Amino acid sequence: MVDRICRNSGAGPAPDPSLRTSGPRENESRFDSILRQATGQTEALRISCHAKKRLDASAVTLTDSDLVRIDGAVEKAARKGAGQSVVVLDDLALVISVRNRVVITAVHGDRMREGVFTNIDSVVIA
Repeated sequence: MVDRICRNSGAGPAPDPSLRTSGPRENESRFDSILRQATGQTEALRISCHAKKRLDASAVTLTDSDLVRIDGAVEKAARKGAGQSVVVLDDLALVISVRNRVVITAVHGDRMREGVFTNIDSVVIA
């Protein structure tokens, strides 16, 4: 369900951005992409390296149940035409690119109360 996109973790050179295509992601075949579109399935939610580091620093582990709730919140936001949303899950706030289905960053606990979220167009309570 979740595809992490931590590409440059220090193991080898970063991929050449000029070689990227607009087609399916590297680990997804064209068939998988077409099948997903035909059956109405959505793209898997991905977690950016930055968000992963923030979750790890706060000792937060997302359970399968959490991921289902987050995915449902992203679906709701997408149906309303949202671009970037803050998804609030208990005492965790996630800034998510709805269009790209990528968790951009995570704010946990007391830090969430201090935070200001910019460049968002919606908030979803999961």
